[in-house]
Amino acid sequence: MKTLSIINLKGGVAKTISTATMAYILAAERGYRVLMIDNDKQGNLSKMYDLHSYDHKGTDSLMTERLPVMASLIRHTDYAGLDIITCNMSLITANLTVQLDQHRPQHDRFRKALSRIADQYDYCIIDNAPDINISTTNALVASDYVMIPVTIDDFALDGLPELAEQIENTREDMNPELDFLGCFITQYVVGDAADRQGADLLERKGYPAFRTRIRRTDKVKPATFQRQPVPVYSTRCAAALDYRKLVTEFLERTKDEKQ
Repeated sequence: MKTLSIINLKGGVAKTISTATMAYILAAERGYRVLMIDNDKQGNLSKMYDLHSYDHKGTDSLMTERLPVMASLIRHTDYAGLDIITCNMSLITANLTVQLDQHRPQHDRFRKALSRIADQYDYCIIDNAPDINISTTNALVASDYVMIPVTIDDFALDGLPELAEQIENTREDMNPELDFLGCFITQYVVGDAADRQGADLLERKGYPAFRTRIRRTDKVKPATFQRQPVPVYSTRCAAALDYRKLVTEFLERTKDEKQ
């Protein structure tokens, strides 16, 4: 199983939509076995698949339980081959509990838990909060790859230097296999001068970038209300087409032998 973290310290850049859509395409359209982990206390990825709950254990148990029963945490979505570990506000307490726990290592709890189910999935995609905390650090330690969604505006590069440094520190100190694949632009407007100039600035700053740009479409918002992945709600909309191209590029960059 290969693990991908989707992360940005800035909110509103389509982290959750990207996770939900890439995971769906890999599973439903590419035939892979995919596990999603909602690692944001707001639980938007869980809501996207209509599985948000305050009664069901989820990501908080990955953080706090020594030997979490993975079968009890994993929930099936409506789509074959696509599962999720959900999240809710309990992650706040779980993170505080881990920070106060001096008896067990704090940063490798995701990695240890996922190692026990690595033969059950081809990919795990983690939707991370716009923050660097103990659970997002756990995600980076458990990941093989990192991708950063970026929306072009006046604040597009805010937090990118700090996040790039955190990724590099994680690689040096805790996970030498971690590979920062690059940034990808979301909510892109073709022909918009600001978007074009912002994309050029991103590359001039030296951040690796995907060729694929996810175009802005009015189909994304209603898809969230319908609790459906974008390609299910509108299979031919611009965002669905672009996310398929992004998945292809991801597989090419990671040299997946089954693509």
